[in-house]
Amino acid sequence: MKIIILGAGQVGGTLAEHLAGEANDITIVDIDGERLRSLGDRLDIRTVQGRGSFPTVLRQAGADDADMLVAVTSSDETNMMACQVAYTLFNTPTKIARVRESAYLVRSDLFSNEAIPIDVLISPEQVVTNYIKRLIEYPGALQVVDFGDGKAQLVAVRAYYGGPLVGQELRQIREHMPSVNARVAAIFRRNRAILPRGDTVIEADDEVFFIAAKVHIRAVISELRRLEDSYKRIVIAGGGNIGERLAEAIESRYQVKIIEMSPARCRYLSDRLDSAIVLQGSASDKDLLLEENINETDIFLALTNDDEANIMSSLLAKRLGARKVMSIINNPAYVDLVQGGEIDVAISPQLATIGSLLTHVRRGDIVTAHSLRRGAAEAIEVVAHGDSRSSKVVGKAVGKLNLPSGTNIGAIIRDEQVLIANDDIVIESGDHVILFLVDKASVRDVELLFQAGLTFF
Repeated sequence: MKIIILGAGQVGGTLAEHLAGEANDITIVDIDGERLRSLGDRLDIRTVQGRGSFPTVLRQAGADDADMLVAVTSSDETNMMACQVAYTLFNTPTKIARVRESAYLVRSDLFSNEAIPIDVLISPEQVVTNYIKRLIEYPGALQVVDFGDGKAQLVAVRAYYGGPLVGQELRQIREHMPSVNARVAAIFRRNRAILPRGDTVIEADDEVFFIAAKVHIRAVISELRRLEDSYKRIVIAGGGNIGERLAEAIESRYQVKIIEMSPARCRYLSDRLDSAIVLQGSASDKDLLLEENINETDIFLALTNDDEANIMSSLLAKRLGARKVMSIINNPAYVDLVQGGEIDVAISPQLATIGSLLTHVRRGDIVTAHSLRRGAAEAIEVVAHGDSRSSKVVGKAVGKLNLPSGTNIGAIIRDEQVLIANDDIVIESGDHVILFLVDKASVRDVELLFQAGLTFF
């Protein structure tokens, strides 16, 4: 696939890294020559320096025969205009744009071929807000991703000393929970992937990825770690777009306080929000945190644009007694350094956004794709099509499939049913198959496996 990426920032660069090794022809465009040189030295991609909305620059990047344009520059206006130019002059089949400003998103009819021709709209703030909401709903989870419109979920948790299944073989999940169907998709132990079998023993501090129907998620979490009480009191540091959206989404169910430096922004938030309390000040102000009873806070969320400010305020909140702290970390190099220590969960907006993009970039009928473990692994939901003659998977039992190394099927969604995968389940046309890939380099092989042809013999 020939793909043009506009913007060599963290999202564009990370997307290029994901796609460059998958037999794609990638060209990345940016006005910053230094960024382009850095990416060009590391990846097998073409680079073009210039403004991505200019017709001459798009033509130089290969827009005449490109299959897809992904506009993820820091400017909403540049992204929108680039899609307009690609549609009008080059008839580019698929146009994806990142639009951050909520003022553009209030009108659903703004983005169409008759207006601004964007096929897929990505709103990073909304993606990250949804990501954090799911973590709040499941205390103790490191990551929660949805499949089948929320019917099934893949959850990552760290196994703790004292959990019922720690020190036990995986096959005992069924004995502990006879009425709950769940499957462990992968275990990461000291950053090394272990593909689970029935006799695999869970150890304390293992990072365990399991999949189950949504209604069973809390029951499975309780088997791997002490089940935490639901959150009640939440403090959000940073009243920017993400802080505002999250507060709006959760203020009716939780006691929410927002700490924001800007007096003007505080006034705006006070007018916009119904029940959340808005405090003007610094989230790194020890006296302010103590005054607001940070030691009684269930979760402290550092959501500003400044990594260092987020890290320092999170560390201070944890030292002062906050039960759990989560922090947005934009710099990928920081994420592994801080997560699992004083900071319970480090949230990468880039990787959350990449999952939304991968869904539309992958070949085949892929419904959703999620980047896991800071991009090292991937989970995808793909629809099986065809019949036993035209498909390599339809009509075959899961145990008979020739899956790529490091890949396993976690569940199958058939109509409204969530079927946890076992070797005997036969895949039918129209099934949504959820796969976990320990090594994302196997994605291309999975795509080929699920592509239906005229006939296979």
